[in-house]
Amino acid sequence: MKPSAESAARIPVLPRLARPANRVGVVGPAKLALRQYLADYERDLGGAFREHADAEQIVAARAAAVDRVLDYAWHSWLGEADDAALIAVGGYGRAELFPYSDVDLLILTVESPEPRVMRAIEAFCAGLWDLGIKPGMAVRDLDCCRELAGQDVSVYTNLIEARFLVGSRELAERLLARLPDESLWTPARFLEAKRAEQTARHQRFGDTAYNLEPQLKEGPGGLRDLQLIGWLGREIAGSGEPAQMVEAGLLDATEAEALGSARTTLFRIRHALHLLARRAEERLLFDYQRELARLLGYRDEHADNLGVEQCMQDYYRAARRIAGTNEELIARCSEMLATSAADVRDLGDGFRRIGDRLDVDASHRLQEEPQTLIALYALIATEPGIRGLRANALRQVRLAMANPAFDLDRPEVFAALRELLERGAAAVEALAAMARHGVLARLIPGFARVTGRMQYDLFHVYTVDEHTMRVLRFMARFASEDGARDFPLAHTVYQRIPQPALLLLAGLFHDIAKGRGGDHSVLGEEDARVFCARLGLRPAAVDRVAWLVRQHLLMSVTAQRQDITDPAVVHRFAEQVDDWERLDYLYLLTVADINGTSPKLWNTWRDRLLSDLYAATRYVLREESGELPKAGERVAETRARATSMLEPKGLDPSVIARIWADFPEESFLRYRPEQIAWQTAAIATHDAASGALVRVNPLGVRGTSEVFVYSPDRDGLFATITAVLDRAQLNVVEARVISAHSDMVLDTFYVLDASGKPLPEGERVEAIELALRSALGMRVLNEQPVRRALPRTLRHFHIVPRIVFSVVAGRTRLGLVCTDRPGLLASVAQTFRSLGVRVHDARIATFGERVEDFFRISDENDRLLDEAGQEALRAALLEQLDLSQPERQKVMHANP
Repeated sequence: MKPSAESAARIPVLPRLARPANRVGVVGPAKLALRQYLADYERDLGGAFREHADAEQIVAARAAAVDRVLDYAWHSWLGEADDAALIAVGGYGRAELFPYSDVDLLILTVESPEPRVMRAIEAFCAGLWDLGIKPGMAVRDLDCCRELAGQDVSVYTNLIEARFLVGSRELAERLLARLPDESLWTPARFLEAKRAEQTARHQRFGDTAYNLEPQLKEGPGGLRDLQLIGWLGREIAGSGEPAQMVEAGLLDATEAEALGSARTTLFRIRHALHLLARRAEERLLFDYQRELARLLGYRDEHADNLGVEQCMQDYYRAARRIAGTNEELIARCSEMLATSAADVRDLGDGFRRIGDRLDVDASHRLQEEPQTLIALYALIATEPGIRGLRANALRQVRLAMANPAFDLDRPEVFAALRELLERGAAAVEALAAMARHGVLARLIPGFARVTGRMQYDLFHVYTVDEHTMRVLRFMARFASEDGARDFPLAHTVYQRIPQPALLLLAGLFHDIAKGRGGDHSVLGEEDARVFCARLGLRPAAVDRVAWLVRQHLLMSVTAQRQDITDPAVVHRFAEQVDDWERLDYLYLLTVADINGTSPKLWNTWRDRLLSDLYAATRYVLREESGELPKAGERVAETRARATSMLEPKGLDPSVIARIWADFPEESFLRYRPEQIAWQTAAIATHDAASGALVRVNPLGVRGTSEVFVYSPDRDGLFATITAVLDRAQLNVVEARVISAHSDMVLDTFYVLDASGKPLPEGERVEAIELALRSALGMRVLNEQPVRRALPRTLRHFHIVPRIVFSVVAGRTRLGLVCTDRPGLLASVAQTFRSLGVRVHDARIATFGERVEDFFRISDENDRLLDEAGQEALRAALLEQLDLSQPERQKVMHANP
């Protein structure tokens, strides 16, 4: 549920503090009394905040308390000095002091103050720390201040919102009364400098307000963006107060109201964050999010709408409001201050192009004919070089969106939207602008519900609406020259789909039901059907979009959790897809979805898995019989192709025949010809007396590095290999464990480095080969996994482990779902070894903090695990996962 409304809790009255009678400094009892004065009032303010007093009033009250202590301290050391003044700058200059904010001060002096004054200033500055005040301090004379302000826009910005505290008012006025000062910074220069400063700052913090751990001060849509609005008001309208900016025409009443609401939200969250962190923490880390939500009064509704997600959604929506107003104000100021007229071109229907932006003229019919709103955004798709809307157009759109009577639910609006969607890739930036300006939320009610919605995990890096826009942008990228280079298969497939609009619609709706409870794919399908029907799509097109939304996870799940070298798996998938066109659309949606979820998620392994499944499925769909290919035919084909690859290497056919006689049929079914040829060549040149054969192929057929081990089968082999690979900080994503007819194993481990990339050739490959040979050369295999500290982000997520047994292809299949941690696979392998469990296949998948691993296993005699063996393994794994005894019993009961 939402937090309760702000109560009428009163701000505690600030006790009086009389000035000292003598200039003796703050020492002894006076120092203790001032520290206690601040501590007591701080405690009272904390209590008021917990009773939901207004956070903006609290930070002002805290600033007022510090004002009084500074006044007392100044008079204790300097008295009524005429040659120095104490001035508050920065946040303190705005009278905004959060619990652990720095107290930024400027001591302004005459050009050459007397030595006694400088000694008193030094004592004053040193004494503030003893009073519990953390100052940010500068001591400058008037000329130095003005010189620095003219050189550094940050110094100038601090001064234009500075506040006189104590000392020589006349001296302070000589500096502050002249600000803003065009001789230091003209409004145009100031705007350009602050815009460049903001762009650089946004880039440092991910260039999006929708990261899972946003920076609420410096990040996009954060407090700095809010402050920039006030700074521009001071510089251009003479005041940063919203009411005065409305009078000056820089803001309108609705913008001022929205900014006030967003400011309130950010102040409450920042205040609570400081209290929880007990320091000036400005990043909404996972460490604090849950407790922060509880402190602010949010409560869980159900598993898909946690209190922490509601709290963060309010933050993201406030950040969006600030970012939107910031964008519009910068555009408006830029237009007001432009020194030369931009080229103007009439586009008809009341639209104009001015420079590289769009505007509406006085004859526009936006309020009377809402379809013209869609036409405005459609120009982004048709006019080359358009960067966005001008301030007037932005304001007209915002006013229309704020008007409840503005009716978009009209056939002509949906007809215009359909026409835009049919432009395919060109429509994406128009749709992104519509999302940014709130238009999509009005057109699609479900999109409004997911605007700013986060998912409290490490897998989904962005809010649902931001993820959706990123998915659409990747779809557009598939159509581009960059896409041809970075996503060659997706680029080829995109050129083949007959209706790109259907792909865009699937992208818009695939996650639209997140947070409602229930299966979001099923609920999203229902929304998609209704909306597509409103667009006037034919029933077959509606069905296609609905199917894509319903099945948008099918290809990803099949590729990552099942063995796609098994024809039965591919045939089942092909039966679900049913035709080539659906396969094309689903492939593109899957690739865009993975890339739009996290920058770290897409890698060569996933790329190859999906492309292999796509190719295998197209082959099956081409067949008329639909029968599974016979194993014998597959083996023969693999042998023939591998032989053709080995012939140029000069291997004696008898040597090849001798090696392959030891290979089980499974090798030729599950390995590609390239792998068989590589393994055969390695074995042919290997001296058995030298120990285990270890080879690393930096870039193998799976888009990963392949580690091949040919060794006598021994207890602890799988556990030793995984421990060594873990020690080398390699992630195993798949493993093939095959026993030869002799007492040898043909094991292949598919690995990626810590950044999700294959290994480069060179010293590291050699070091891994040496480490494995050394470990496997030990008389007793007992390599232990490294114990590493749990990363900070993983500490805040706990997934109740799920262990499921089944039988697949004559082997026991173990599915393990749990929270990730360093060295997990190596620890699981040690557990297998301790119980005499043999591993024949492993598929390792990590989604943020969630691990979904699947193993094909048997007992030490290659038989299925019986019920007793399964229960023993389940108990041992739960113990390995560090669950407490009550937790283990709960899981054992839940997953019999």
